Order: sequence, then C-alpha cells, then structure tokens
Amino acid sequence: MRALTMACVPAVLMAVSAVFPAAAQDPTQGNAQGDLAITIYNGGQSLVQDIRQINFPAGRTRQEFPDVSAQIRPQTVSFAADGTAIVEQNFDYDLLSPNALMQKAVGETVTLLRINPATGAETRERAKILAVNGGVVLQVGPRIEILRDDGLPVRVIFDKIPPNLRAKPTLSITVESKSAGTRPATLSYLTNGLGWAADYVSLFDEKAGTIDVQGWVTLTNNTGTTFDNAKTLLVAGTPSGGGTAGYGRSYRSPGPGNLRRAGTETAPREQLGDYYLYPLPERTTIANAQTKQVSFLDVSKVPAQKIYQFTVDGFNNMTEPASAASVIKFTSSREGGLGDALPAGTVRFYQRDLRGDPQFIGENAIGHTPMGSELGLKTGDAFDVKVKATVVSRERRSPSIWRSSMSYLLTNARPQPVTLDLIQDGLDWYWDDTRIITESQKSVRRDSDGTQWRVTVPANGEATITATFETRY
Repeated sequence: MRALTMACVPAVLMAVSAVFPAAAQDPTQGNAQGDLAITIYNGGQSLVQDIRQINFPAGRTRQEFPDVSAQIRPQTVSFAADGTAIVEQNFDYDLLSPNALMQKAVGETVTLLRINPATGAETRERAKILAVNGGVVLQVGPRIEILRDDGLPVRVIFDKIPPNLRAKPTLSITVESKSAGTRPATLSYLTNGLGWAADYVSLFDEKAGTIDVQGWVTLTNNTGTTFDNAKTLLVAGTPSGGGTAGYGRSYRSPGPGNLRRAGTETAPREQLGDYYLYPLPERTTIANAQTKQVSFLDVSKVPAQKIYQFTVDGFNNMTEPASAASVIKFTSSREGGLGDALPAGTVRFYQRDLRGDPQFIGENAIGHTPMGSELGLKTGDAFDVKVKATVVSRERRSPSIWRSSMSYLLTNARPQPVTLDLIQDGLDWYWDDTRIITESQKSVRRDSDGTQWRVTVPANGEATITATFETRY
C-alpha cells in the first residue's frame, strides 16, 4: 500500500449507474398488479387479493410477483392456479437504493468515473469495494481510497444489480406446473400499513336544536406500494390478529361518557359476522403515502341538544371555580334521524357565527357505535359556565360512619339559561357504602360511584345545590 487518497462524492452519497443484465427486473416497467380486490379493516390490517395472468411453463419454475405490499405478512400468503402446486416462496424486501447497492457490492469491482472540474475531461478506473461502514473504502490498483462528500464529481458505475436487490417489493414463488399455458393465478395476503377510519363533519344549529352530519371514510396507505384500480371493501371492526398495531391511521381513544347508552337497532348495511361492511361504489386507486376520502353518510336536521357537564371527584374543596364541559347530545337511532351505525372515528363540530360562516367549535372521538345509541360528545370547556364545590362540614358520627356536607355553586354569565349535569363521583373510593341523607334537589344515581343532578342555571345568574353524604366503612 503506497498511498491513502481521499476521493469525493456528491451530497446524495454518489451518482450511481448500473448495467442491467437481461434477466434482471426493469425498475421502469409499469404496475404488474392484476385484478385487485382489497378488504381494509380498522387498525391498519388489510386483505389483498390479486388475480394475475401468468404464462406457466411446464415443470418447475420460479414466478416473480412485483408490486406487492412492502409490509406484506409473508406467512399469510396463499397462491392458487389451476394445474399448479406451490413448492417454495420468498419475499425480497431489500429495495434498490444507492446505499443498498453499495452495501451489496462489497467485494465486487466497479468503475469510478471522475470529471476534472477545470478541463471537463473524464477518467475511468476499476476499483474494488472493500467496506461500507460509515463511508466507502475502495482499492484502486495498489492504493486505497475513501469516498467523501466534498462536492467533487465522482460517479460509481456498477456492472450488475445484486440478485436479491429489487426495484420494487417482490414475492417469488416456485411452482410445479402440470402443463404450459397462460392462466389466472390468485395471490392473497394480509398486509399492514393500509387502514381506514371514519371522520364526521357536524354542523350544529343551537337555536334549532339540530345537527347536519356528513360521514367520510378516510383511507391511509403507508404500505410502500400503490394499489391500482382496486375493488375496495371496508370493514368496520378489528379482527384479532398479530401485527396490526402501529400501522395506518388510528383515532384517539373515546373520552369517558361519549357513549351514554349503547343502541339495540340493526343498521341497514351488509354484515360479515360481527362486522359491518362498507363497499366503495367504484374501483379506486389507493396511492402510497396518500390519504383518500369517500363519503358514506349525509343526513340533515338530526335532533341535538347542547348541555353542560361538570364532574366532582371525591369530597374536596375547590380553590377556585372551574369551567364546565360543553357537550352535544344526539342519538344514532332511526327515530332520532341519524339512522345508522357509526364506525369508529372523529366527530368534528362546526357552528355558524353571526355572519353565517361555519366555525370550528371542537371535536371528539367515538368507538364503533351501534345504531340507536345515545351519545354525548364534549366539544370544549365553557367560557361562561363555572362550578365550584365546597366542603361545608365533615364529621365523624361513629368509628365507621362519616358525614360530609357539600355545596356546589353553579354560575352562568350567558344571556340565556343553561342546563348543567352536575356529577358527584368518588362515592365508593374508600368505603363500603355511601348514602345521600339530604339534598336540595333530587339526584339520579348513575352507578355505585356517582350521582347526578340536572340543574337549570338562570341567565346571568347562579344556582346552588347542597347535599349531605353518609359514608360507612
């Protein structure tokens, strides 16, 4: 070794070119998919069925299927074609890139093409790639060179593409064919990275007490592959299975109390087992790294009511008043006007201002909601409606009995009366039994942990609720 010379490459590592052998896949060829049918589930898992016309020679051959999902689950692949039997399958997911090409070429000989910046003259030298570890080390004749990024024009020319490096994700299957001929072959597999969720745009008319609801299916494709002209079926539900977490678009977990009561009506949609099906009316292309929206629901004048809600956790003094939650309540029942099952997603509410322009007022998530359900979705915290809880007294009546007297001050700075659901929670945190001894207004027990008063607070006024609780340990 006589010298150590520093050679240079552009910022993208290097300009790479290669001579393709006749048997190599041409990365510029069109989409190789056939007749596609895709079933997409919530959570990012999908079933792809791809029917391609294949020319099978007689005997044992290896058939390649490019343009499959880069997130294919190879263990779920099934292959069917008349007169053929599958022997072996491989999924080649190491995709062609300058870095991958250089990594695979370690030990191979390439051509370095250099351009003199002053004269424009080209020189070519053969070089052996010794290592690619944070940089490229080459042997050029008797000397060693390191390719660096300092802007001098250097191009590396490869003689061929390594056999396991693909321009596209490719599934290869070795089959045994009884006879030669072209016939359809069906390739089916599960893949991650392709999911859907529902998005709802709701225009709330507070004066009329109604909402107009548009439902949109939002498709997201992060598979690394475009699915061209596919027959698409959406399934509202998440079948059990591995590998679905973290792929596709997901929605936020529904907040507490969003589903007030589960419905018992059957939606007028096709079902598959315990899931509802939402077929897209036309074939569609789902491009990689694309979000696509398709309408599935459009209803007007659904009865809705805005109320306020505030929850007090335990018997504690509040140091200052806190805002009540603004909640819009409606039902998905047929009689209530919506009349449909609601796939999991996000409901966004809008309301018109004095100029008639719709303005965003809040959003919340829902889970899969049966038809006939009652929902109450928080849109935000009220500016003008406040609550303050105060412990008036607390005394021990016996070694196992305590009495706590509470006072709740509800204030309303709005020019119209408001309805507020005041909830006292924490009734069974530390004791076996809690009873209301006295109360200024009759409450409704929600469950063992909480009770609720529905209070009308006058315009530009206030209301007070008092109650005494007896707790037994």
